[in-house]
Amino acid sequence: MLDQNSSTSKIRNPSPTLAAGRHYLAIPGPSVMPDRVLNAMHQAAPNIYTGALLEMMDGLITDLKAVARTRHHVAVYVSNGHGGWEASIVNTMVPGDKALVLVNGMFGQNWANHASELGIDVEVMDFGKTAIWDLAQIEARLKADTKGEIRAILCAHVDTSTTYKNDVVGLRKAMARAGHDALLLCDCIASMGCDRFEMDAWGVDVAVTASQKGLMVPPGVGLVFFNDRAAERQKTLKRISPYWNWAPRANPEGFYQYFNGTAPTHHLLGLREALNMIIHEEGIENTWKRHERLARAVWAACDAWAIGGPLQMHVPNACDRGHAVTGVSVGMPTGTALRDWLSENLGVTLGIGLGIVPAGDPEWHGHFRIGHMGHVNAHMVLGTLGAIDAGLKALRIPHGDGALAAASLVCAGSL
Repeated sequence: MLDQNSSTSKIRNPSPTLAAGRHYLAIPGPSVMPDRVLNAMHQAAPNIYTGALLEMMDGLITDLKAVARTRHHVAVYVSNGHGGWEASIVNTMVPGDKALVLVNGMFGQNWANHASELGIDVEVMDFGKTAIWDLAQIEARLKADTKGEIRAILCAHVDTSTTYKNDVVGLRKAMARAGHDALLLCDCIASMGCDRFEMDAWGVDVAVTASQKGLMVPPGVGLVFFNDRAAERQKTLKRISPYWNWAPRANPEGFYQYFNGTAPTHHLLGLREALNMIIHEEGIENTWKRHERLARAVWAACDAWAIGGPLQMHVPNACDRGHAVTGVSVGMPTGTALRDWLSENLGVTLGIGLGIVPAGDPEWHGHFRIGHMGHVNAHMVLGTLGAIDAGLKALRIPHGDGALAAASLVCAGSL
């Protein structure tokens, strides 16, 4: 007789849903990983002393530089983006140095907090969570720094929380007009491989990114690109953390120095395959164009839903939006209800609304984000939008019609 207390007797009979099958994460990182990347990683541990892994590093470094559009240097860290932040700080400043941090989202503020905890004298210019930078205000502040106390400017190209895309080119021009020689450090974690970013042409001295978004690899690798100007600044520092020191990583005498120890072997194998796809097959220009067009499809759907309903995009002007993630408000508690319904019933997970309001504030439940970064194509985006449209109808959330038709026209090249 079957034991009524055994696990085999506890047969679940949940309500039927359409969530069976491969669950889809439409979140702003970790992004969807291509099967090719997963397959490249699915092998036994490689030799870290000789052979194929070592031989592929030169090409890997070259292709990473091609993604960032730089001819200079890159340091690879076993870390996430926060590790990249720390590396960028300890290689360019010492406790007591002053940094100006431009903030219009949670991640810009977190980078400022990180610098402060490392002893940096942080001055935050906070533009709020509903605006891009005020370049005139920044220029005026730099002109007022007649003694050159500001050693570095820290900024986010795209802040993943608010989804604002900032004008890095305009910032460099403002610095030039002010005659200021601070280093320009840019967080590209949400944008690299998704939005156009050209490190050398734009005059960025240090760029930070990570593996889990546009590069389509699991979290665990932080990347810091730096130019000769930043390298010269590092040489003036009296003390540098041996782990975060970017000099031996960028110019290793032995393979282990790329990583200050054991290599993140399987991340490297996945990254090699991802770069094959981005650089050697699609091409970085086409990768940027794909993200731009798919983002416009998302925006077209959101514009249609907004007619006659509460849904609205967090960034009102399209030119100020990042191409990897779209922030949406639909009113509390509807945002959380919609996310939960989609996950439980249709197998689609949207990103939480991060940093728009404090997590304990009831308004937190009115926001969500749609991730469209990395390994994403038209049917993945259209499927996500179709799921959201179904969720709006199922939960009787007021919304306009024609969202899917509008998005389809963008994908078809008609808009």
